[in-house]
Amino acid sequence: MDLFENINHPADAAHKTDLEKKHYPTVEAPGSVKSWEPFDVTVTVGKELAHPNEGGHFIQWVELFYNDVLICRTELTPTIYEMPVRMRLKIGQSCTLKARTRCNLHGIWEGSVDLNVE
Repeated sequence: MDLFENINHPADAAHKTDLEKKHYPTVEAPGSVKSWEPFDVTVTVGKELAHPNEGGHFIQWVELFYNDVLICRTELTPTIYEMPVRMRLKIGQSCTLKARTRCNLHGIWEGSVDLNVE
């Protein structure tokens, strides 16, 4: 399997491999928010099993999408940054928040959460 050919997802979310646990981005947000009121979103890579953060193996960036629209990108530097990445948002409609992350050795990974806006 070439991890750089596609956007990667766990084959079975309930039974992730160690590779998937280290690379899958977890998106945390409230289940429901009020329209246009600020709230926090947290993206963590390696929440279940720590991802390395060293010169030869690290997460290069984190992107956050509102459905399929890119709304934020954070570039990361090896050894200096620490997970998680936090963002403060305000939106007006229910959506899926998707996080994409890129590991320099294992490609792009995607995780998501549905968000209800009242």
